[in-house]
Amino acid sequence: MPDTAVLALGVGGEIVQLVLQSGPVAKIVLGVLLLFSLFSWAIILSKWSTLRRARVQSGRFARLFHKAPRLQDVASVAEQFRPSPLVTVFEGAYEEYRRQGGVPRNITALQRATQIAASEEVTRLERRLPWLATTGAVTPFIGLFGTVWGIIDAFQGLGTAGAATLRAVAPGISEALITTAAGLAAAIPAVIAYNAFSHQIKEFATRSDDFALELLNAFERPSTPPQPQPPAPAAYRNYVAEVRD
Repeated sequence: MPDTAVLALGVGGEIVQLVLQSGPVAKIVLGVLLLFSLFSWAIILSKWSTLRRARVQSGRFARLFHKAPRLQDVASVAEQFRPSPLVTVFEGAYEEYRRQGGVPRNITALQRATQIAASEEVTRLERRLPWLATTGAVTPFIGLFGTVWGIIDAFQGLGTAGAATLRAVAPGISEALITTAAGLAAAIPAVIAYNAFSHQIKEFATRSDDFALELLNAFERPSTPPQPQPPAPAAYRNYVAEVRD
């Protein structure tokens, strides 16, 4: 076995031994930090998957929107790109457009519809994100509390034993520092993920605003009164199937 592997196993075993030998307060602190970490990682993996699907489907839906000959054609297939926040923006505006009889009589109402839909999508994407911020802010202090408590306990034991040597106090301090390390281990991924996800959500918000402007331009283009529409061209239907897959 390579020396590095042996060293890693040795360090891991020592850490496990320190955790097992720690006092009840330290174990409670480590348990709390473990719960914070598990919840955070569940949110990180779920949010990463959600944002990834939203990004992919937004790109596909935007290409579909730009290629579509009519808004009716986009509306007929928009549901297939549901994870994209752009779909909600489009459907909110298109529903208002239908209420106006298929003629954009009130552009301000259409604009409000797009803003409401975009705000709802940003709120949906930000759901459970504050937990990561809370984890990043709180867990280092929880770990520090466990460390301070452990150091106090170690020095009390040192005073009782009456042996003022580094060898006597080192094990207790080592056990105490485990909680600080656990607090940092829980906080660092949460902070990194929170910053990364916040940046991506801001990009989605900007993209939704830009798409809303494109959509309003499409509504404002000269159009004839609503009439029965023929089916979408075969080439466009094939393109929809290609983009969706």
